[in-house]
Amino acid sequence: MGVTIAGLAGTHDLTVERGKIVALAPSRQAGGGFITPLLADCHVHLDKTYTIERIRRSGPAKVDCLFDAIDLMEMDRPNWDGSDIRERASRALATAYEAGVGVMRTHIDWTTPEVPTAWHVLNDLKAEWKGRIHIETAALVRGDIVLAAGEGIARRVAQDGGVFGAFFYRNPDIVDAVEAMFSLASRHDLKLDFHVDEGLEAEADGFSLIVDATKRHKMAGRVLCGHACSLSLRDDDELERILSAAAEAGAALVSLPTSNLYLQDRIGGRSPRRRGLAPVKEARAAGMDVMLASDNVGDAFYPWGDYDPLSILRLAAPVAHVDPDTWIDAITTLPMKICGGDDGAFLRVGGAADFIWHEAEDAHDLTMKPQARRVVFRDGRSSGDATTNGDKHERGN
Repeated sequence: MGVTIAGLAGTHDLTVERGKIVALAPSRQAGGGFITPLLADCHVHLDKTYTIERIRRSGPAKVDCLFDAIDLMEMDRPNWDGSDIRERASRALATAYEAGVGVMRTHIDWTTPEVPTAWHVLNDLKAEWKGRIHIETAALVRGDIVLAAGEGIARRVAQDGGVFGAFFYRNPDIVDAVEAMFSLASRHDLKLDFHVDEGLEAEADGFSLIVDATKRHKMAGRVLCGHACSLSLRDDDELERILSAAAEAGAALVSLPTSNLYLQDRIGGRSPRRRGLAPVKEARAAGMDVMLASDNVGDAFYPWGDYDPLSILRLAAPVAHVDPDTWIDAITTLPMKICGGDDGAFLRVGGAADFIWHEAEDAHDLTMKPQARRVVFRDGRSSGDATTNGDKHERGN
């Protein structure tokens, strides 16, 4: 029977041979399931993941704001030796792989000028997972050490083929620090990724500084901003101006619904009024590439999660009012592109047979069925429970 394919109208018959797509044609039949690209998670923290139970065992884990979560992670950081990080990150990667993730960018805390242990471990895992998950390692440099230590850090990130990033939130020297990040990225040919404006203070506007620098340094397509919670406070005219400038500059945005909903406007004893989500619909309407990602999983910033980007899309549907049918690219092809994956190969005749088959009619139906059966195909071989010999497989015939 014909399958429905994300981004294509109608139903289709798909034929795979020897790991390649050899035929893709319109079908007269329907009901054969729904096919999406492999999933992409462009903003996670594998160095922090799965630490919440240990944090809870060591004492109260009360979180009333972002900075409480930061303090709890600092208390746990002495436990982060190589074997601990490797075990937790490997477990996360195995979970993501099973869900159908093919591309992932992980941030790695860089709190001093010295290379963190997690940088070594996660770059080793990047090599070990090559061919299964395309992993990008992104340095998450503390904003207040950029001016003093940025040159050495950027040099090391370039040496290891990583992404240069920083956490900026109302830093006193943010203007100079943002400019330094861009100058260093240009000098070392690095992509940039920022945690920016992760709070609900109106004066937090590092986003605009980054947008301006993206345009001046001609870095369109190489800059990603995460969080940008304070954009939710702008009036309509100001927001339109900011987002239009971002689109023109070629800066992209990733929204992190789980951690932002968990941490923003979190005041003990009252329900949240302001949710802190970046205005993703307006950003996309302005012409920006806008993505969704898992962010923190099982740590003080978000004590739950599952490394399944589909669960993030399901959450975004009600909280951000996005339509899954038109936003599935936010967890597939768009983050694949920005993280260096080959989104152009998805269901292209002659391309690799890398995709996910879902027991659903379309993205809307899939959103209604969290337990829908999913079968992940990589090079034409399934890791789920569909039958295939890896040499020839037909979907929809």
